[in-house]
Amino acid sequence: MILKQRIGAFVKMGLFIKQHADGSYNSEPQLHQGLDEIIQAAYIHNGWFNPNFVKLAIENIGTMLNIADIERLVANREVKVSKTVAVICAGNIPMVGFHDIMCVLLSGNKALIKFSSDDNILLPFFLKLLVHYEPAFESYISFAGNKLSNFDAVIATGSNNTATHFNYYFGKYPNIIRKNRTSVAVLKGTESKEDLKQLGNDIFLYYGLGCRNVSKLLVPQDYTFDAFFESILDFSFVIENKKYNNNYEYHRAIYLLEGHKFLDNNFLMVKESHDLHSPVGVLFFERYNTAEDYKKYIQNHKDQIQCIVGQDYTPFGYSQRPVITDFADNVNTFDFLVTL
Repeated sequence: MILKQRIGAFVKMGLFIKQHADGSYNSEPQLHQGLDEIIQAAYIHNGWFNPNFVKLAIENIGTMLNIADIERLVANREVKVSKTVAVICAGNIPMVGFHDIMCVLLSGNKALIKFSSDDNILLPFFLKLLVHYEPAFESYISFAGNKLSNFDAVIATGSNNTATHFNYYFGKYPNIIRKNRTSVAVLKGTESKEDLKQLGNDIFLYYGLGCRNVSKLLVPQDYTFDAFFESILDFSFVIENKKYNNNYEYHRAIYLLEGHKFLDNNFLMVKESHDLHSPVGVLFFERYNTAEDYKKYIQNHKDQIQCIVGQDYTPFGYSQRPVITDFADNVNTFDFLVTL
């Protein structure tokens, strides 16, 4: 299968997603109805997969799947001899494994996919859709059961604990093994209400479960949170999710029992902490005196930070809107794949 065929199938998928999002489709109504049913099924299976968040994740992927961006990704590079790449997917947010699978297939390699039990409904639909648009892809896609075998390289995403196991089992293969990461926002106290509202997207999309979600604020010494709390009121709906509410109430009880100080608006607790990774329902913050302070903090934690949001960094509201060449952990997946 030539590169043009592979690109064409993904472009068709992007058009399908765009038409589904704006309701402009006149063809393939059964496929669009099927996607609606799949979105509901995914939510029933995993209570974190709010249908609105799922649709947003799908639409963000659709935005990537245009011919200009895909050609920029592949830059006419492809493998000379196809290898089988095992892709072990995470399931913390909807469709999080799609980018890795896309890179494997666009590079000309074969994908041996192990889904997360938390996200094993959405991805199969889109892989079937890909084969629908380009039947030759069928021989390039296979699925792993409990045990992985007959592969040449590995891309695995998980926690720090699972990364240790991945390194043990897959260390002898060419690999990309990812650990826990999270994102931070740098506030200067000059942000507009719109900036802070957009920051709410960085914090609350997917209930804060993604590595690109902001879990820590770096703020000036004299920073007060009144404007921040006022600006994020539109995100109060997160507390309606039973799983989010359970996490919020649990940590609130712990903090009260242990006498910790925190700010609370009845759907988010903001707590001062040197830690980087905050629990669901909690946002950590740390104060700085000078720009050198927060830059030093970022440098010291660079191996744990996925994205930095702020006036001098990723714009507010864009942490969960990566472009096709935004690679997790800043490791170029496509370069890895074409040089196996």
